[in-house]
Amino acid sequence: MFRTVMLITLAAVLVSPAHAADKDSDGWKSMYDGKSFAGWKKTEHLDSWNIADGNLQCTGERSHLFYVGDDKPFRNFEFECEVMTTPGSNAGIYFHTKLQQEGWPKHGYECQVNITHKDPKKTGSLYGVVNVGAEDLKDVVRDNEWYKTYIKVEGRHITIKVNDKVTVDFTEEDGQGAFSGAFERRLGEGTFALQAHDPKSVVSFRNLKVRRLP
Repeated sequence: MFRTVMLITLAAVLVSPAHAADKDSDGWKSMYDGKSFAGWKKTEHLDSWNIADGNLQCTGERSHLFYVGDDKPFRNFEFECEVMTTPGSNAGIYFHTKLQQEGWPKHGYECQVNITHKDPKKTGSLYGVVNVGAEDLKDVVRDNEWYKTYIKVEGRHITIKVNDKVTVDFTEEDGQGAFSGAFERRLGEGTFALQAHDPKSVVSFRNLKVRRLP
């Protein structure tokens, strides 16, 4: 009996660290292991994505990196990551989207990543729906510095924060139609995707994590 208890205890000790690294006590799950593309799928121009200094980094032709590390679609959730842009760079973080082999993702919404790119829709925008301007981010974010992005979806309500500053507080109307024939831009359920926008943009992502909500 004593030996059986010892074996069970030892097995728990051996298994629990890996589980703890995947999901913490508050329900946050790490989406990136810091060394590989495990749980992610590149589409279109595959060489636009690489791992640099332990971070996911995009630079090159249009490409999207879809999160495929969970079979269950995300509906209500909290998402966090850290982002660093270089001057003139553009990227994005999609949510409630679906794996798509080419083109700009049709499904879901995009949280913009852009501090000094020419596009007037800046970091923290709910792209094309709630747009943030450069003045809104003055003294909040800078190129070549890590900043935090937080996205929350609960029911039909979307909250986006950049370095804890609320940039989007938006409630989607019931029965909202598609934004256009090319883009849905409405809530449903799905996964996440990171965007490589163009060859002149260099953007890095780290500490990606998600927590499901009821």
